[in-house]
Amino acid sequence: MMETERLVLPPPDPLDLPLRAVELGCTGRWELLNVPGAPESTLPHGLPPCAPDLQQEAERLFLSSPAWLPLHGVEHSARKWQRKMDPWSLLATLGAPVPSDLQAQRHPTTGQILGYKEVLLENTNLSSTTSLSLRRPPAPISQSLWGNPTQYPFWPGGMDEPSITDLSTREEAEEEIDFEKDLLTLPPGFKKGVDFAPKGHSAPAAGLLSLSRLLEPLDLGGGDEDESEAVGQPGGPRQDTVSASPGSVPLARASSLEDLVLKEAATTVAPPEPPKPPPQEQWAIPVDVTSPVGDFYRLIPQPAFQWAFEPDVFQKQAILHLERHDSVFVAAHTSAGKTVVAEYAIALAQKHMTRTIYTSPIKALSNQKFRDFRNTFGDVGLLTGDVQLHPEASCLIMTTEILRSMLYSGSDVIRDLEWVIFDEVHYINDAERGVVWEEVLIMLPDHVSIILLSATVPNALEFADWIGRLKRRQIYVISTVARPVPLEHYLFTGNSPKTQGELFLLLDSRGAFHTGYYAAVEAKKERMSKHAQTFGAKQPTHQGGPAQDRGVYLSLLASLRTRAQLPVVVFTFSRGRCDEQASGLTSLDLTTSSEKSEIHLFLQRCLARLRGSDRQLPQVLHMSELLHRGLGVHHSGILPILKEIVEMLFSRGLVKVLFATETFAMGVNMPARTVVFDSMRKHDGSTFRDLLPGEYVQMAGRAGRRGLDPTGTVILLCKGRVPEMADLHRMMMGKPSQLQSQFRLTYTMILNLLRVDALRVEDMMKRSFSEFPSRKDSKAHEQALAELTKKLGALEEPEVTGQLVDLPEYYSWGEELTETRSQIQHRIIESVNGLKSLSAGRVVVVKNQEHLALGVILQVSSNSTSRVFTALVLCDKPVSEDPRERGPASPDVPYPDDLVGFKLFLPEGPCDHTVAKLQPGDVAAITTKVLRLNGDKILEDFSKRQQPKFKKDPPSAAVTTAVQELLRLAQAHPTGPPTLDPVNDLQLKDVSVVEGGLRARKLEELIRGAQCVHSPRFPAQYLKLRERMQIQKEMERLRFLLSDQSLLLLPEYHQRVEVLRTLGYVDEAGTVKLAGRVACAMSSHELLLTELMFDNALSTLRPEEIAALLSGLVCQSPGDPGDQLPSTLKQGVERVQTVAKRIGEVQAACGLNQTVEEFVGELNFGLVEVVYEWARGMPFSELAGLSGTPEGLVVRCIQRLAEMCRSLRGAARLVGEPVLGAKMETAATLLRRDIVFAASLYTQ
Repeated sequence: MMETERLVLPPPDPLDLPLRAVELGCTGRWELLNVPGAPESTLPHGLPPCAPDLQQEAERLFLSSPAWLPLHGVEHSARKWQRKMDPWSLLATLGAPVPSDLQAQRHPTTGQILGYKEVLLENTNLSSTTSLSLRRPPAPISQSLWGNPTQYPFWPGGMDEPSITDLSTREEAEEEIDFEKDLLTLPPGFKKGVDFAPKGHSAPAAGLLSLSRLLEPLDLGGGDEDESEAVGQPGGPRQDTVSASPGSVPLARASSLEDLVLKEAATTVAPPEPPKPPPQEQWAIPVDVTSPVGDFYRLIPQPAFQWAFEPDVFQKQAILHLERHDSVFVAAHTSAGKTVVAEYAIALAQKHMTRTIYTSPIKALSNQKFRDFRNTFGDVGLLTGDVQLHPEASCLIMTTEILRSMLYSGSDVIRDLEWVIFDEVHYINDAERGVVWEEVLIMLPDHVSIILLSATVPNALEFADWIGRLKRRQIYVISTVARPVPLEHYLFTGNSPKTQGELFLLLDSRGAFHTGYYAAVEAKKERMSKHAQTFGAKQPTHQGGPAQDRGVYLSLLASLRTRAQLPVVVFTFSRGRCDEQASGLTSLDLTTSSEKSEIHLFLQRCLARLRGSDRQLPQVLHMSELLHRGLGVHHSGILPILKEIVEMLFSRGLVKVLFATETFAMGVNMPARTVVFDSMRKHDGSTFRDLLPGEYVQMAGRAGRRGLDPTGTVILLCKGRVPEMADLHRMMMGKPSQLQSQFRLTYTMILNLLRVDALRVEDMMKRSFSEFPSRKDSKAHEQALAELTKKLGALEEPEVTGQLVDLPEYYSWGEELTETRSQIQHRIIESVNGLKSLSAGRVVVVKNQEHLALGVILQVSSNSTSRVFTALVLCDKPVSEDPRERGPASPDVPYPDDLVGFKLFLPEGPCDHTVAKLQPGDVAAITTKVLRLNGDKILEDFSKRQQPKFKKDPPSAAVTTAVQELLRLAQAHPTGPPTLDPVNDLQLKDVSVVEGGLRARKLEELIRGAQCVHSPRFPAQYLKLRERMQIQKEMERLRFLLSDQSLLLLPEYHQRVEVLRTLGYVDEAGTVKLAGRVACAMSSHELLLTELMFDNALSTLRPEEIAALLSGLVCQSPGDPGDQLPSTLKQGVERVQTVAKRIGEVQAACGLNQTVEEFVGELNFGLVEVVYEWARGMPFSELAGLSGTPEGLVVRCIQRLAEMCRSLRGAARLVGEPVLGAKMETAATLLRRDIVFAASLYTQ
């Protein structure tokens, strides 16, 4: 056999080249070599191979790739053991809760057990996902603290629970359900069904058997046989017939099965419960704190807590009410001792073995209170966004947002709760977070008592009255009369060592103004140039630069050191100016050597917890230098740990001068000897304005240390001109700001309430503080409605037969014509041409309660927002000065000429006149007549004749001429002179005006053709009809006020629900879908985060990229992301903005008052690069070069971002996204490191 020569052909494709992959050592790099027999790797090698895990190897061989296993070779397969077949196990079910229990019957005197009886148990089938009752079983231990978004909240206190009557009453619009005729007998897929009705059984009449019959209480006893037989006879009375009345109560949705279980068995039908007494209308009870409490220790011989000092009168009054388990509202001055009330409540809860929750508006105050209360009571826990310490403690300290989340999630902590303490309640005025306070107050269960601590507010009684009506319990309002340490207010005009004594007393401790103001003005004038004196008093008070500021503060501090009035807090309304002013005083040294040593040791101990590079941060080094000199800075741009160091050193008296923004005055209890205002003007985000009285009092209240200083000193720096005396008086003596509702609807609130059938968003809106003024008279409205209903039933029906058949239409035509003309007139007044026509001398038709009269305009106010017209109006000369002697006015019956035209007032006797201030709505029509007159002379003459001395003087010639001309016009035109046509004369082309004019002319034709006016009985029957219609109109108004339609936020609620329905968060019936339940788990930006999750916009990114993109949702400092971002982040930013734009477009389409640009503009991506590098491990010291944002704001952004990552992690687990959940867990771990998440000094 010949051996053929083998040809070597080139490979047909580049992929067929004999390439070999070679691993290059441990670098992770690979190289392709076209060398036969090349090694698989080069030196140095990595870790030696290890034997795989046995379980993993078995899974790989037998489960992951079972194709190599033989199909029929089962001789080596695992054997199975035979088991006994038990088909009945397929029918096994979980045991139902025992519906009854045995109760011992004891002798009433000896207590001996005489026997046992079986009693029915209520609420045996409840769970945290079906019921709002406190009797439901507790949730698992893992959910007992925070609850779960799928759990129901507990029933809010003061809200009526649905009764069995409400459940058995069917709504009119609900479909008729027959539980005997409508039962299905044919299973799906079957051809034949089963009829369960017995033979010869007659079907009940339609509508007689309904849900209400099935929910009627059952008679489990023996009953009367005769009575049962009578019912069973054919002619016997039917007791089970339910009549559907038109006024039936709508069907309320049940929250759980606890309302449907049978009550205690009885042999007969229980008699109706006696009516409850009407609730007391005085819910806010002011407490007198002027008289001493002499019998305090007799009433409380063993108080739950004792202090080293004697409590004040207001504190004793509050403690007495706490012992009675009353709710209190303590409105006291700053540093008056409101914390004493909180401490006693905590001690009382520990005595009762219950729990207390202390809420604060800011995290810094929570940390500080944790340290104070832990030193006092020991058993204290802290729950904030990133810290969870001792959650099992009797007293829990948390922010109000945490408590709101626990209430919505049905946390079992609420079960044992006795007190909730709301500190700094005046923070409810915050536009962004004030709504949280109202939500928490509304959602608290009935067994929880409330303690409200606030600064002095003028409407404390009104706010307490709202809470009392809300919770149906009395709230005791306790207010302090005066500050424990009185204040003295000064003006300082010095700016050099020579003028450091220019400190002038303006307001003393008794509240009296002194002449120091004029002395300060004179001192300023002596040094001001003539050019500077030409400017007004309201020039910016921070005139000059850092050099002038340095001179002012050097002279001021020299004066204060001489007077021994240190330490001092300087309030400056700018972070940058705080830093500048502190840096300008580095030449000062206000501490002794021993104090420097103490400061140094304290700094070393506090900063030792930081890594080396963080201890060398520029801000840390600069702050350390300032603190060694006795200076400090406190604002939001400072690192949290540095702010806590400053606070602690200041409380020890080691910081002599502290430059702070106004946030330092909010809650943080750091009193000083002196408070200095760098300026009395601040920028509120939109414009510069003077300080409000409440803001000034809050900050000035930090002056004066109780027990150390006889008085506190408040100094206002006058760097430029001295402020006006009126402005100073208004700021120092004006009333503080009232507590105002900031309630608004959020998607989280709506979804949390929609997922619970028994709670309605409308009820939440009704119970808000914003609806309180209109809802507090609900009882009076209900009584008035009942009285009007009785009155309407007693009225005689008017005749509407014969010629009077169109009487009702005639009345409605007249009412509609009046309303149409009023709307047209309103449009005229709003137009430019209409206002021009209402000039002095124009004759108008004026409306009053009795008739229409002619008047002439004398003067028009210059205020464009609230225009007022002063007019001379004809009127009847009064016969008697006493209105009670004039007698009732006879009712007027309008005929067609009266309705179509303007039936003017014509005096029967002598004609009189008056001068009236007319609102735009008082002008019924504008005539074409214009009179020539001198309005100023007429007003002067009329004003003169109002004085008693000249009351009987005759009117002047100008007045007489004008009155006679008006009277002549009225007599010549009884139905009104010609009026200006809005379309032809005033050139109003508005659609509503044109259509209104056409409708008015149509109504005039209908009125002229009415037949009822020709009947001799028309006047009497018209008066009867008008009285009836007026009563019905008033009843409709009252029903509207009592209904949901009168809610101010109801239109916005419908718009937001439509947004949720469009995006797929709720269905048409309002049931919350999966996306809605996911949104409930979000703390903020719920729609955007949920849409990003469901669009898989985050799942494909790395954890650090996800964290960087989400920073745009929590960053508070606006900025541009920059051009240095990786392409992945740039695309991510664009995608987030696209999703936000889509949501904004849906909101705009549904009618919400927020543009797409405004919604997208809420996102700030200025720290995307900073967060990205931080998540990748960059040290904090290197982040400063990436952004000009202050370090404190960067830390706050990252902390809030970590909270959002945890929320997304829980949402991902809820929706079944383990990959995204793991990435969010990783992102939160990457963020939580080093100085950003350094533990608070207050918790150590």
